[in-house]
Amino acid sequence: MKHKLLITISTLALTVVACQSKPKELMETASDKPVPPVEKVEKSEAEWKAQLTPEQFRVARKSGTEAANGKVYKQFKEQGAGTYYCVGCNAELFSSNEKFDSRCGWPSFYDPANAKNVKAITDYSGGMVRTEVKCAVCDAHLGHVFKGEGFNTPTDKRYCINGVVLKFVADK
Repeated sequence: MKHKLLITISTLALTVVACQSKPKELMETASDKPVPPVEKVEKSEAEWKAQLTPEQFRVARKSGTEAANGKVYKQFKEQGAGTYYCVGCNAELFSSNEKFDSRCGWPSFYDPANAKNVKAITDYSGGMVRTEVKCAVCDAHLGHVFKGEGFNTPTDKRYCINGVVLKFVADK
């Protein structure tokens, strides 16, 4: 029993040392996919401002909305197969498999790829009641979800998402 415990502890210690000795940039680029967060991400406003562009900060942290039909939307329409991650914390949010052209001027998906990383809350801002979509890991404002608009999709939902809060990684 002591022998098995010693082997387990030694293996664990070597794993920790190996992970710590790997340069941070190699850990982040070991694969093309962003390193997903392990737990809830919380940062100060100053830390978010240092990490994000001013537009990403305005949208993700202050619940803003990017302009419709902008450069990011045009890029979104040209992107092929891949996965969309949160720009704030690298949580997987959407897959190109659920992407569709709703012609609304913002990236649209009919279903989150990884439901545990996307949450919906009631939004009473702007004198209306809507359903806000947020990253479940870092609370970034992503956009809104609309139901029953008659789109020919399996869910009849439109996750209308600000493109500046998405990080696209193409499939290989």
